[in-house]
Amino acid sequence: MPRRYQLYAFPVTIFAHLLFIAVATLMLIWLLKFRQGLAFSSSIQEKLINLHTLLMMIGFVLVGGEAIIVHKAFEAKSRSAKVIHMLLHLIALASGILGVITIFKAQVVPHHHMLTLHSWFGMIAICSFGLQFMLGFFTYLFPRAEMTTRASLKPWHRFIGMVIFLLAVCTAEMGIVERFGLLNLGSSQDGLILNFSGLLLFLFASSVALAVILPPYY
Repeated sequence: MPRRYQLYAFPVTIFAHLLFIAVATLMLIWLLKFRQGLAFSSSIQEKLINLHTLLMMIGFVLVGGEAIIVHKAFEAKSRSAKVIHMLLHLIALASGILGVITIFKAQVVPHHHMLTLHSWFGMIAICSFGLQFMLGFFTYLFPRAEMTTRASLKPWHRFIGMVIFLLAVCTAEMGIVERFGLLNLGSSQDGLILNFSGLLLFLFASSVALAVILPPYY
């Protein structure tokens, strides 16, 4: 009888980690070499927009995805794993909030914020993420709900978390499309880097989702 091949989460998460490094590297190259760098306070508007891009892509989306992978890797093994999961999400939330503040400071078009679908999805993702974080913290870490309540809420916590993560990825992809169009990059080298960043981000999100639904590591 032929042996059935079973795919586990472990190789998928390794692939996701590599994609994390690839996307982060491409974004840093694009922002630091091809654009005008980063700044939280500057008279050069593009530096503020670049910081927004960095905070949302790496801090909010990629780190948020890593938090999901960590939870999968150490599922039900220790309380410290839950703390790491929470801390990574806290970094992602802080990055997202700073990213929103930065883009409002940039004043891309004065008094015309929140007009695009990208901005709508982004604000929904940030607010939903913050609410999910608080509910998760009080339910699973401190003061912690009863065991039966935690067990009943766990599937919903996972499902809503994945929806928010995929919404954040979708928002980031729309942001890449917007920047590509506004900068009129065409077939330039920095345009290719930006497009490949978006492609690898999609693969990262797919890997995170696949790791969640696959059986545990071994």
